[in-house]
Amino acid sequence: MQALSSVALALLLASGYAQAATTYYVSTTGNDANPGTLASPWRHINHAATVAAAGATVYVRGGVYNEYVTFAKSGNATAGPIVFQNYAGELPIVDGTGVNCCGGDMRGLFNVNSKSYITINGFEIRNYASSTKNDEPAGIVVIGSGTQIKLLNNKIHDIKTTIEKTGNAHGIAVWGTGTTPYSQITISGNEVYNLKTGQTETVALDGNVTDFTITGNLIHDNSNIGIDVIGFQGTGPDGHDQVKNGTIADNRLYNITTTKNPSYNNEPSAGGIYCDGCANVVIERNLIRNADLGIEVAAETAGEKSSNVTVRNNLVYDTQLANISIGGYDAGRGGADRVTVVNNTLYQSAAAKGEGFQVQFNTTNSVFKNNIVFLSNAQSSTGGHMVNNVATWTTSPVAFDNNVYFNDAGNATWIWNNKTYTGLGSFVSGAKQDTHSKFGNPLFFNLAGRDLRVSANSPAVGAGTNLGASIVGATDFAGAARVIQIIDAGAYER
Repeated sequence: MQALSSVALALLLASGYAQAATTYYVSTTGNDANPGTLASPWRHINHAATVAAAGATVYVRGGVYNEYVTFAKSGNATAGPIVFQNYAGELPIVDGTGVNCCGGDMRGLFNVNSKSYITINGFEIRNYASSTKNDEPAGIVVIGSGTQIKLLNNKIHDIKTTIEKTGNAHGIAVWGTGTTPYSQITISGNEVYNLKTGQTETVALDGNVTDFTITGNLIHDNSNIGIDVIGFQGTGPDGHDQVKNGTIADNRLYNITTTKNPSYNNEPSAGGIYCDGCANVVIERNLIRNADLGIEVAAETAGEKSSNVTVRNNLVYDTQLANISIGGYDAGRGGADRVTVVNNTLYQSAAAKGEGFQVQFNTTNSVFKNNIVFLSNAQSSTGGHMVNNVATWTTSPVAFDNNVYFNDAGNATWIWNNKTYTGLGSFVSGAKQDTHSKFGNPLFFNLAGRDLRVSANSPAVGAGTNLGASIVGATDFAGAARVIQIIDAGAYER
């Protein structure tokens, strides 16, 4: 009898929550004096954002809305999130044309200021620009402290600073500025492109942000870093100023470069994915091509390091500086500690200028294993090194083994601790590294078409060492089981 009463009570409570949930509608043909129903919708998205409370869903009809939106309330775990999303089959466009920017600060076309349980799903967000140094336009801004923010399936483009030498702009910015973090952040399924961001990044998390996922996004044709997770830049208070505990997975990034960005004197500098002072982050199953750098793990603040970062099962090819780089970019910067780089496939075409793997300053306790490095751009002094270690040291910063290297020009070089080695055998004997590694053509399915799966008789098959699922991951780049009997080198398992 007691059990029946409990079930009845649970059903009654669930029914009450369902009845309490509110649905509103916004349309370009509406009026803010209306009740916000489907038949009598509101006119402005921002009006809905001032009214909607926990558990509400706001459906926005198709059309162009020239406004910026600031959420006035939070959802919660009991009543549910506040959800703003497109009406089924329609595309609402939030357009910054003619919208004031930005009051001498960072402002988005959507703004979440210390609010929690907010979902923004299915919008096109475009055309927000500034020509003033201190005005920082963005597609979506999340700032302060809070939890449970979901940014899903949005198309964000043409967000720009028109003074790139000194200005800033973002596609998505999540800033944790308090002693309480912004946590449980999901950024998934978005397309972010054609941004001119000046000195800043396309999608960026900075300061006191924890427990995040950045997955399944398409990021391309932007003038600075694609995805950046940042620490030690003063965004959060002392002791609470590091993005940590997250996953960056299954994203596709291309054409990420500062070569037309005057803030960098039009020189290549932008990474596809950059961990700048982050901690406890997994970067996996991403595809990065035609970037200045593929993946970079470092810290720009002196005395600080990115730490406990795993870079696995990624495809990176045709970059201008390096496919993967770890460590600070000069001796006066920070560095990287406990970076594990495993089972990646790295390729450079003859037209690309970049290295395979680069080890920079202040790097410690790191690993490079089970990777394929194929270079067609051998240039002994200007690029094309399998490994380029720009710093000198007394204790080796990285352990190498079970990799497959190939250079079809026949003059593969490694630079390690201020010495240049030609040929894998020379590197193994001189550097005491890569004892179980191989030099040979990995036999990609279709190199011209960048199908970098390997053939059955590839030297990469069975060439890896199983470091455990917590290190190599459960699935390869294609989503297949990562280990089938003996693990392969590279991002794909046969």
